[in-house]
Amino acid sequence: MPRRRLRDLTRNANMLPINYESWHQMPDSNKNQALDNIKKRFVLNVSDTYIKKALGKKWRDYKSTLKKEYFKKDISLEEKLRNVPLGMLRYQWEDAVRFWNSKKGEDHERVGISKRQKQKFTHTAGSKSFACVAKAEELSSGQKVGLLQLFDITHRKKNGSPMTSEAGEIMKLNDKKAEYEVIASTDSSVNLEDIDNRIITEVLGPKSQAQAEVQRLRDQMAQMQANTVEQIAQLKTEAVSREVEVQIKYEELQQQLKDEAEAKEAEQNRKCNEL
Repeated sequence: MPRRRLRDLTRNANMLPINYESWHQMPDSNKNQALDNIKKRFVLNVSDTYIKKALGKKWRDYKSTLKKEYFKKDISLEEKLRNVPLGMLRYQWEDAVRFWNSKKGEDHERVGISKRQKQKFTHTAGSKSFACVAKAEELSSGQKVGLLQLFDITHRKKNGSPMTSEAGEIMKLNDKKAEYEVIASTDSSVNLEDIDNRIITEVLGPKSQAQAEVQRLRDQMAQMQANTVEQIAQLKTEAVSREVEVQIKYEELQQQLKDEAEAKEAEQNRKCNEL
């Protein structure tokens, strides 16, 4: 997905205005215009729905950044209204500021904060999918990333501590994994590839919220593998197509040279006959 292009589009005040309370209220005509703009420039093997969701995420992130950098300043409302961000249309900015300053806007913010506080497994991957994080780690370390390791990578703060106490409990499963790996080194019946799954099921249980979070990791990694296979197949198809195209052009050129040589020979024969 062309992330820079998504960012540019979501900052286009004419195409995706910020003075709507939510992405759901954004008119379909605006969303479709942004979608068409992307599809004209890029060939993407993803659905229109996926692209619109990505646009919505970038649009919300952009509004959040504007709110934090401009609206949250300790200045008067009048100053906030006058302090229009670069590239923003004044009327859109004033609408957004007045909404954020209203009781409805404040209630909307409180609900968002409350929901975030209730999240037991806040991750640090940002806009990256867990699958992309796993792929990057595998390329960096040269080793396959397991579910527990991926969870550890995506649920720690910069200082190394777990994001939440619940995340910390899951991270303790790595100690259990070490025990299994010792057993696996002497017991051929224990499959190293299946250690993560065995630990998760044994310790967390099949229906816990933590199990659901780890299942999300598993699903994304599976999707990453499926996408990789699909991309390889597509590259092979494109390579074959290019090879065929080159061969056709080569044969056409050969035929053209042959035709020109025959025409030249025929012209020389004609001149000889005239003499």
